[in-house]
Amino acid sequence: MSLTGRRLWARLPRWIPCVLALVSALLTSRARAGAAPIVHVAPIHGEIDAGLSAFVQRAIGAAEAAGASALILPTNTLGGRVDAAIAIRDALLATPLRTVVFVDQRAISAGALIALAAEQIVMADGATLGAAAPVRAGAEGAEPAGEKATSYVRKEFRSTAERRGRPPELAEAMVDEDVAVEGVVGPGKLLTLTTAEALALGVADARADGMDAVLARLGLEGAELRHLSPSWAERALRFLTTPVMSSLLLSLGMMGLLIELRTPGFGVPGLVGATSLVLFFWAQWLLALVGWEEIALAVAGVLLLALEVFVIPGFGVAGVLGTIALLAGLSMSLVGAGVTIERALEAVAQVALSIALALAGVLVALRFLPRLPFGQRLILATSLGADVAGGPPAQARGPLVRERGVAASPLRPAGIAHIGGARIDVVSEAEYIAAGEAVEVIRVDGNRVVVRRTAAQGDGGMRG
Repeated sequence: MSLTGRRLWARLPRWIPCVLALVSALLTSRARAGAAPIVHVAPIHGEIDAGLSAFVQRAIGAAEAAGASALILPTNTLGGRVDAAIAIRDALLATPLRTVVFVDQRAISAGALIALAAEQIVMADGATLGAAAPVRAGAEGAEPAGEKATSYVRKEFRSTAERRGRPPELAEAMVDEDVAVEGVVGPGKLLTLTTAEALALGVADARADGMDAVLARLGLEGAELRHLSPSWAERALRFLTTPVMSSLLLSLGMMGLLIELRTPGFGVPGLVGATSLVLFFWAQWLLALVGWEEIALAVAGVLLLALEVFVIPGFGVAGVLGTIALLAGLSMSLVGAGVTIERALEAVAQVALSIALALAGVLVALRFLPRLPFGQRLILATSLGADVAGGPPAQARGPLVRERGVAASPLRPAGIAHIGGARIDVVSEAEYIAAGEAVEVIRVDGNRVVVRRTAAQGDGGMRG
């Protein structure tokens, strides 16, 4: 301000600057009041899994960062994983946001826990809420979980209802059929509520048949809606963390590494196996289901098994410890917070089945792969190095079927054997054979001689 301006300002009455400041504050307040409120919308549709949990937590963070007036979760789900639902429940209870679950069709099983964790529940006509008894996969489909799982989930429902001021006994009746509520549900039946019943019993807060009606019920008419949806990465994570896909990745990973251990060099099987395991751990890492401890345990298991194969053939302490470490590391990578004993056992069974399938695949591959041109190059292309025993050059002719001899070097599965007084390039029939063990020719395909372990007969060229 110039000198002349300052003099004119000083000559004004003292009350005028105060009036101007007050008018400016009022105008600013009105401008802010006139801005439309922001409401974030994040749908909970389909199966509840770890990928959906990550999406909801991201939606909560985005709404908090934007200063949203509310976060609305349109819900239509038949349930899913308990640990994923508990992670969403914890996030909803922890946020200061106004959270609203809009049950536009159904919130069953784990979806009911998410609904109870929201600050408000709004239901559409014809919607249902409840039926949350924990189940586990059985030989004949889904079957009720044990008492420990039921007790744990029942108390999670009760504490969530108490936190939000909803009837806790009704929440427990959704989980345990032994919980009876007079006038509502008798013993031996799970509680499932319609929209009218949920409103009458104080479980739901309002009825609405669309998003505009929900906003009206919340007093947020004219709000700016910002719809969120899972990103491509979250969709990929949900796909990679499904039980079928995670089991397939584990099986391919183990199968590829085992085949690579039985063949020299590093080729396609090792690349496929390593890629599969990286995808498995990457997906679990991003969902916070796996940490360095689980990865270190799995790597230690693989190293111990490699030690058993290459350094101390057979199956001893290293093999047992490696199997346990690998099984524990992979199983722990499949479970998250709030895991029940039943879910932990399911993870162990899933990993054990994946390893069993991998072993079966390895046996099949090592039996039939050598018959293919690509398989022959894969197994016999690399030099055997220092393991090859010294001696005269291998004979040009091939031995006869059922001719016996002695392994001159370890067969992994390729190696050298003394047969008929000469050194022969041979390959074992999908098994490790130590140097010095007796072998028998079972098949001759051109220059390719296949042998198997047999009872000791000496190094002799016996034929029979």
